[in-house]
Amino acid sequence: MIHAERDGAIATITISRPQARNALSIAGWHALAEAARKIATSDARCVILKSDVPVVFSAGADIGEFATFATDDATRFREAMRAGIEAIAALPMPIIAVIDGGCFGAAIALILACDLRVAGDGAQFASTPAKLGIGYPREDVARLVAQVGKGNAARMLFTGEIVDAADALAMGLVELRWEEPATLARAFADRIAANAPGAMRLLKRTLADPTQPDLDAAFDAAFGGSEFAEGHKAFRERRRPVFE
Repeated sequence: MIHAERDGAIATITISRPQARNALSIAGWHALAEAARKIATSDARCVILKSDVPVVFSAGADIGEFATFATDDATRFREAMRAGIEAIAALPMPIIAVIDGGCFGAAIALILACDLRVAGDGAQFASTPAKLGIGYPREDVARLVAQVGKGNAARMLFTGEIVDAADALAMGLVELRWEEPATLARAFADRIAANAPGAMRLLKRTLADPTQPDLDAAFDAAFGGSEFAEGHKAFRERRRPVFE
């Protein structure tokens, strides 16, 4: 269901459950969390999250499991989903989501945990909890509001309507749209991987929470590091820097 692999400095997490349109079961959320934790401790410089199922990114959570949910089971599902999504959000290196097809329900929350989102022309998005008679986890509502604004978040959550790629780009749900989104995502990943890895991780920490008090010291310390020495030398020599 969840596959992780490396290609040089780029790590890829692939969702592959074609029989369920990539819907993630409780076990699937835990597998996603485990894959992300392993990558987090690696020297990968960028991560791509994608599907290998044609015309679908993910149908979200596995609704087939919901029928047997009592309160304890619902809690177990919520905690498993939280573990998977937060493990993606906690990756110290940038992560790019590639959405080429349907992205529904909890899959919206998953892509919101990424740093950049690239949509194909046929991408479709819908937040559908109201159609199931349930809510949406507070952490995911907060991310949706932060991404698209309260009004657009309300529109998506209250109506459950399908948002196409053009509308998603216009409201800011995705940052990039391309006919071949995987190709564009890889191009961006290569650009990211060519930059100083320590600087990228510091920038990601700063974007996640600019109020962290230790960020000032981390910024100052970077000027004494090897990455700055190489970057500054390359600038003076008018060449591309090479970061180990």
